[in-house]
Amino acid sequence: MSQPSNWKPATAPQAEPIEGRFIRLEKLDPARHGDDLWDVLQGPEADPTLWDYLPYGPFSERASFDRWLDGNAASRDPLFYSVIDRASGQVQGILSLMSIVPDHGRIEIGHIAFAGAMQRTPKGSEAVYLLGKLGFALGNRRLEWKCNNANARSKRAAERFGFVFEGVFRQHMVIKGQNRDTAWYSITDDEWPTVAAGFERWLSADNQRPEGQAQTLEACRNPS
Repeated sequence: MSQPSNWKPATAPQAEPIEGRFIRLEKLDPARHGDDLWDVLQGPEADPTLWDYLPYGPFSERASFDRWLDGNAASRDPLFYSVIDRASGQVQGILSLMSIVPDHGRIEIGHIAFAGAMQRTPKGSEAVYLLGKLGFALGNRRLEWKCNNANARSKRAAERFGFVFEGVFRQHMVIKGQNRDTAWYSITDDEWPTVAAGFERWLSADNQRPEGQAQTLEACRNPS
């Protein structure tokens, strides 16, 4: 494990574009990305459970959605990225780096809202991988994932991505008038090389084939 005495504070992220195999991440720009995001996150094909565990939404009208996007775009923590499908050019989701604490080398991936078009595809996993890669390249010692303890889908995703469960903060928040117990997960800098190698094997052309994946992400992270 990294020793703090040999470590220097991390660098804060600047939201430069990041190119992946399936997606591109760009700093959220409501003027360029807003129409697509409204369609995919609130349109008739949107995931009906998308907003269940988020502290905002759903949005019944475009003006309030645009105000939400504008606030996100102006924020530096959370720092929001749009997820752009490279094949179509459509913006299909957003996510952020947040809880950014360079002095302690701590950063979190959160505020994830992916369209149905990203689900059951490599795109969402690649978005998480690209932000994780950036977080550690900036010098962070710890990458965090937190979610409502009742959010089984988010907890499964964290474990699939290689995050380690650390425990539950009971009565941690009140969200939309309801208690939230928060499940905490992390990847540390000494764990990241193995996690990253698994992502890279899983995202490769050898594994992501026209007919679907050859091996699961967990199998790629723990090759026999």
